[in-house]
Amino acid sequence: MHAFDVLGDPVRRRILELLAEGEQTSGAVTAVIRAEFGITQPAVSQHLRVLRDNGFATVRPDGARRLYAVDHTALRQVDEWLAPFRRFWTPHLSAMATEVARGKRLRRLGEGVGTSDARSAR
Repeated sequence: MHAFDVLGDPVRRRILELLAEGEQTSGAVTAVIRAEFGITQPAVSQHLRVLRDNGFATVRPDGARRLYAVDHTALRQVDEWLAPFRRFWTPHLSAMATEVARGKRLRRLGEGVGTSDARSAR
């Protein structure tokens, strides 16, 4: 299965988001996914298996529990595939960061001015 076929499913993307927060039990993952997507425990297990079989997740036994975590192997391959396309959004993100910094600076400078203006208006 191609990495983007794996990531194209919203349930699997959500599971990866949960695993990115740290190692999770299959029960914890199932509880969240059932609540958000209304799917059964066997369906969640199947999604976990697809992630595991395609290099996006690892599993390790811990007694009777199974602990899942993100496996960076497949994500690194996705990152490498995306590398030639970054030129389309990186300049825009840099420009946005500049504008955010400019806005923060203007607010900081304006707070001192705005405070004195508000006092003189009273």
